[in-house]
Amino acid sequence: MAGDLPEYYFRIRDNGALVFRIESENRQRRIEMDQIATINIRNGEVKPHGERKLTPEDITEIQGWITHRTHQLAAREVDDILRAIDHMNLTAQWVQTRASDAQLDQVTDSLLMAMHDLRSVLVRKKADRLIKGGEA
Repeated sequence: MAGDLPEYYFRIRDNGALVFRIESENRQRRIEMDQIATINIRNGEVKPHGERKLTPEDITEIQGWITHRTHQLAAREVDDILRAIDHMNLTAQWVQTRASDAQLDQVTDSLLMAMHDLRSVLVRKKADRLIKGGEA
């Protein structure tokens, strides 16, 4: 089992992770997780835990994890938006075919405001991109 364990473990948390070095080569043959750093994904900050000095191997592993995690989160964000589009289509179908008057009274104003807000932002961003494209 010890050969199957990774050398590092990253415990995901909001905006980053806690980094642990995995140690299983001890007398009790127990798996020990020694926290070595804290990562903040938003600003890329890596703080060694306590008085610890990170090795070049630690830093390489952590930077690799940050790169992978950043790409993973970006892909999830786009996937979430694509799912929202699907959900909007399902909502339109629900409104047209199954929603009762009471249900529509409950959701119409909130939906209209959210859609108006989204439309305004999308139109403004598209206009900005078109202006930038014309200047290039």
